[in-house]
Amino acid sequence: MSGLIERLTAALDAGLPLRSRLLVLVAFFVLLPVFFTPLWHVTFVAQQYPEGLNLYIYPHDLVGGNDGNDLTEINVLNHYIGMAELKPSDFTELKWIPLIIGLIAVLTLRCAVIGNVRSLVDLIVMLTYFGGFSLWSFWYKLSYYGTNLDPKAAVKVEPFMPPMFGYRMVGQFSVWSYPAVGTYLFTAFGLLLVVALYLAWPRQMQPS
Repeated sequence: MSGLIERLTAALDAGLPLRSRLLVLVAFFVLLPVFFTPLWHVTFVAQQYPEGLNLYIYPHDLVGGNDGNDLTEINVLNHYIGMAELKPSDFTELKWIPLIIGLIAVLTLRCAVIGNVRSLVDLIVMLTYFGGFSLWSFWYKLSYYGTNLDPKAAVKVEPFMPPMFGYRMVGQFSVWSYPAVGTYLFTAFGLLLVVALYLAWPRQMQPS
């Protein structure tokens, strides 16, 4: 057992091989566009909106399609059923998500240049926690907005859970909700880090 612990400690403290560093560096450049690309895309389609109303969720903002006009239309419809207005200022996630992504980017670049296996493991753990917490926060917001409806609203609708992933019929609207470019880039970023760790780990764990 002591020999295994010693080898594990040595593996964590060892420097990354060149191929792992290159993959981590590639991951860094894959992460950068996430700042400027939507993470999620929600589309609302009804008879009166055959082309659909689009909502794009960026790390720092909520943006409606059609030069932002779709968000205004969505909020008008939400008002009729008693749902709170979707305002970027009410989403605290839009304040801390860019900061966390920036921190992850800095740690990734540091890992590529002077990091060791331990720093790469820490980065992957941090990324996993951040991704899981962000998805939970998204689910919570959807649940909160869909189930806390004003009982005095003009149109009575039973509390509902908007779709987080996939399709759902909400009243007269067909709603599609799917990850957008930013989420796919973030996923690719994580996979590159895992591959970099896989390439570094076996060599460091070989018995001396």
